[in-house]
Amino acid sequence: MTKNEETVKNGIFPMGDKNDAYAQYFVGQSYLQGLVADPDVNVGVGNVTFEPGTRNKWHIHHDGYQILLVTAGEGWYQEAGKPAQRLKPGDVIVTHDGVKHWHGATKGSWFSHIAITAGTPEWLEAISNEEYAVLEAND
Repeated sequence: MTKNEETVKNGIFPMGDKNDAYAQYFVGQSYLQGLVADPDVNVGVGNVTFEPGTRNKWHIHHDGYQILLVTAGEGWYQEAGKPAQRLKPGDVIVTHDGVKHWHGATKGSWFSHIAITAGTPEWLEAISNEEYAVLEAND
């Protein structure tokens, strides 16, 4: 097994199926399990799981925010113009309205977080393999 794979796959929330609906917004394979099925709640809550090296594209949440609750594995979070932050279980990230950012797994570890999201996402370019490799090399 790969680093943290068992911990991520056997977490307190189900891992979910392959995230085919949003695959175009990721580099690598992710999985998604929605956690709130109430149509009257206008906030998305989901368990997002990333295979090693998987990350989402740069994106912005308009008219809302995103809160990430890291539950397992090792990952990265970066806001445009700022250095990337290494994430571990128990970390909490708050991304405010209009902030360009990305998040995902480290190269050698599975990663999962609960994403609480309000507003409309605008998906942008992918973080390049070269940019990602620099993070891993400097870690």
